[in-house]
Amino acid sequence: MSASRDLKLVVLDRDGTINRDSANYIKSAAEWKALPHSLEAIAQLCHAGWTVCVASNQSGIGRGLFTIVDLHEIHAKMQSEIESFGGHIAGFYFCPHTPDDDCDCRKPKPGLLHEIAARFGVDMTDVPVIGDSERDLQAAEAVGARPILVRTGNGRRELREHYKDGEVEVYGDLAAAVSALLAEE
Repeated sequence: MSASRDLKLVVLDRDGTINRDSANYIKSAAEWKALPHSLEAIAQLCHAGWTVCVASNQSGIGRGLFTIVDLHEIHAKMQSEIESFGGHIAGFYFCPHTPDDDCDCRKPKPGLLHEIAARFGVDMTDVPVIGDSERDLQAAEAVGARPILVRTGNGRRELREHYKDGEVEVYGDLAAAVSALLAEE
């Protein structure tokens, strides 16, 4: 049984997909800034009956650049801003480890997606996973989900460096990806 039949689930990357990314990491709620139209797009998904989760690598924690408390404050700000548009994030899933930790939860490994699947009791087959990097798409592919790349954040570079035309589903930003998902219903 797939999630698409029982639960309309979508998994979003955070930095570069929902909010602006930074080479210096987003370390505080004050630094978190939504990308244009991303919050409205999440609210549109919610209004259409979708369950929205966020899955993100947050190695800044493992690197000592910010704390779990800082991350929760970022997510609280994000949730509040999304709620102002009538949307809601059903769950924030994150990997606090550095690449050297070789954990199972750091994308491109699928541990975060397995955690979401277990939490909601679903098979991830064909679940849209939207992100701005190859590692987001690789994690999606590892669980049979539907990988979708956005050109925001690292997306343009990732598309140029890792994919040929037509190899991956691509949209200009989260709002365009959401519009496409909603048009399929």
